[in-house]
Parts: sequence; structure tokens; C-alpha cells
Amino acid sequence: MKKVLIYGINYAPELTGIGKYTGELGAWLAETGHEVEVITTFPYYPQWEVQTDFKGKLWHTHLLKGVTVHRCPFYVPKQVSAAKRIIHEFSFLLSSLVYWIPLLFKPKADVVLCVAPPFHLSFVAYLYSLLKGSLFYIHVQDLQVDAAKDLGMIKNKSLLNILFKAEKFILNKADRVSTISLAMEKKIIQKEVGENKTYVFPNWVDMEAIQPLPKSASLRKEFGLRNTDKVILYAGNLGEKQGLELIIEAAKHYQKFPHIYFVVVGSGGAKERLIEKVDADKLTNVKFFPLQKSEDMSRLLATADLHLVLQKKAAADLLLPSKLGPILAAGGCVLVTADPGTTLHNLVSDRQLGLVVEPESLSALVAGIDMALKTNLAFFQANARSYAKRHLSKKVILSAMERELLGGKLVKSVPEISTSFQPVNEVYYSG
Repeated sequence: MKKVLIYGINYAPELTGIGKYTGELGAWLAETGHEVEVITTFPYYPQWEVQTDFKGKLWHTHLLKGVTVHRCPFYVPKQVSAAKRIIHEFSFLLSSLVYWIPLLFKPKADVVLCVAPPFHLSFVAYLYSLLKGSLFYIHVQDLQVDAAKDLGMIKNKSLLNILFKAEKFILNKADRVSTISLAMEKKIIQKEVGENKTYVFPNWVDMEAIQPLPKSASLRKEFGLRNTDKVILYAGNLGEKQGLELIIEAAKHYQKFPHIYFVVVGSGGAKERLIEKVDADKLTNVKFFPLQKSEDMSRLLATADLHLVLQKKAAADLLLPSKLGPILAAGGCVLVTADPGTTLHNLVSDRQLGLVVEPESLSALVAGIDMALKTNLAFFQANARSYAKRHLSKKVILSAMERELLGGKLVKSVPEISTSFQPVNEVYYSG
């Protein structure tokens, strides 16, 4: 048994994104017999608003699925910008010192695991590891500084230079660095992190909780949709990295088809702008719904004939959309926007999981949707479920993480792309 201290800005009961996975990791480690403590915030993502049950609380400790969770008050901006995000992240760092300082006078953790982003939290975890003699691990869900640069969120070259140097420093100080895709691991190694201490653990899926369902068991009735309608679903974070305006532009093209609907489920900084655009264009074939309960995930995913997974060109290989795993587990067919050579493109195309089109191209997206609507997708759907069962199983990946990070000799035993499927000719549209 190991004593594990996890530090991250997102944690359960957040339903999506990093908090979902960190929460499941903490609960798994506790269930397998480890003593787990977490220093985190109050759940706020992806709505960017503290959940009702936690509003008004200050520093607060409670037990959640066998994990001792220390929660800290922090600043949550209503409108997210680069500057406000920095303040948001640093407010948590400062607030969390209320827990870090007393921990210096308690028995040490065997392992302190920092989940990034934000990457600068790792400096506090590193200082603790120096003072207490703990192993220091970083798990990277998103290459935050690279994304901020490539997406134009931070344009000041001097600031970017400082951030890249700080990131390189802290990654090299970690005893182990894990991430969620082979492409992200490659980028981490390019920051002069030793290849012998980097590992890939993809985001997983609970294969028992998410099952393929017929349309009759889906949320179509609740959403005001008929079983005969064609439904194109985007479910997840409504942020700036996805280029979601393309969904609205594509919906204009299908406005004349009364049986085709675009359904957008989720929350995020871009949601209000998207709704305003739909209203301005008087579109009746776009429906917005909030995040659904985790127990309704299978029903939600069964609502779709086609699932959209969109990313901007600049975000390629800086993150891997976490929404992909549940879609595959539900036996859904995906239409992704990704350039050839990127992890997302190679995964979907080579493993026959769906269609791939050029990112940030309306004509390519519409061509891909047209193809999907005219195609029997059963082949892709069967491949999706099979791939998820073999390679994204929660039990397989978390067992590997627990074994490799806490149990001794490390072996790169969880490859992101490894199947017995034979590659086929890709479907790639460029507009």
C-alpha cells in the first residue's frame, strides 16, 4: 500500500474533462488499497460556475469514494480570457497553501502526483517532494503552453518564452511524466525530458457503464426528436479549441431538410455565442441541451446517428479529445476534423472508426456529413465498440497505471494505438 497525494484543479464530481478522469483515478487507487488524499477546488467545469452544492463554502475536507478530498475556494471568471484564466489558476495555487503547509508536518506521501494543466501547480508539488523525500509525478492531460501559443491565446513572446522555460524545468524535475497519447509523449520528449521516464496512459472508458443502445432507448423523446430523424451530435466542452462555429454553418446547409437535426450538448465559454448565432440566423434545426447525468451517458450517445469530434488545426496533437472514448464505447460512428499524420486522424482512419475531414473547412465538414448520411455506418459502429473494449477499458488502463506508477518496474504496456484491425483506405475530404 502506498500513500498517494494528488494535486489538481479539477476533480470529481465534475462530469467531463480532466476532473472526471482524475476523480476516477483517485477512487480506483483507494479501492485497490492505497491511502489517497487530493488537494483540489470546488467542481466548476465545464460550466465555469461552482456547482450549487458547493457554493458559499471555503476550505472544506470530505470523504469521496474512499478518498480524502481537500477543497479550496478560488476565483472562477464568468467570461474566460487568457488573463482571467491565469488569475483563476493562481488563485487556486495560493488558496491550496492552506493544506500544503500543514502537510509538511505530517507523515510524507510516498508519491505526489500533479495533474496538468495548469502546469505551474507542479512547482508546489515539486517543493513538497524535495522537503519530504516523496516521488514526484506529473500526468499531462493537455500541453497548455503550446496550446496557448498555437491558438493565439497568449501572443507576448517574452511571456511565452518564460512559460516554456518554466515548463521544461518542472517536467525535467519530475521522477515520471505520463500523458494520454503517443503524440503528446513525443512533444514532451522534445522538451528534453528523458524518454526513459515518460509513459502513455490513454483516457479510459467504463465499458460496463457505457453500452450501445437502440434509438428507442435513447434521449430522442426527451429532446423532442423522432426515431426517423437524422441526428448529428456534438457533446462535450463548448470551448475555443474546437472551432464549433462550423457546426452552426453546417446546420445552415441542412436547414431545408426537416428530418436532419444538429444537437449540441454541454457547457463552456463559447455556448452563449453559439446560441446567439443560431438565433440570429433563425435556425430551427439546432438544439442545445445541458450536460446530462453520467447515468444517462449511454442514452445520450445512442441519440446520435453521427458524432462530431472537432478540433482546430492549431490544437492538433496538443490534446486528445476525451469525448472520443465514450463515443467508441457506445458503438458510435465519429466524424472528426484532423489533418493527416495527427494522432486523431491516424486513430480514426487506420482503425476504421469513422470518417475524417479537413479541420476548419466548412465544405469538407458538409461533404463528410453528406457521406455519413448516405452510408450504412454499422461497420464503423461495430469497430468502435470492439476497439474500445480492447484498448480503452477502464479496468485495463487503471490497473496498468496503478501497477506501473506505484508498483515497481515501469514498462510501456499501454500503447495508444494497437489493434489487430487491418488498415483501410482513408476517407479524407479537403475543402
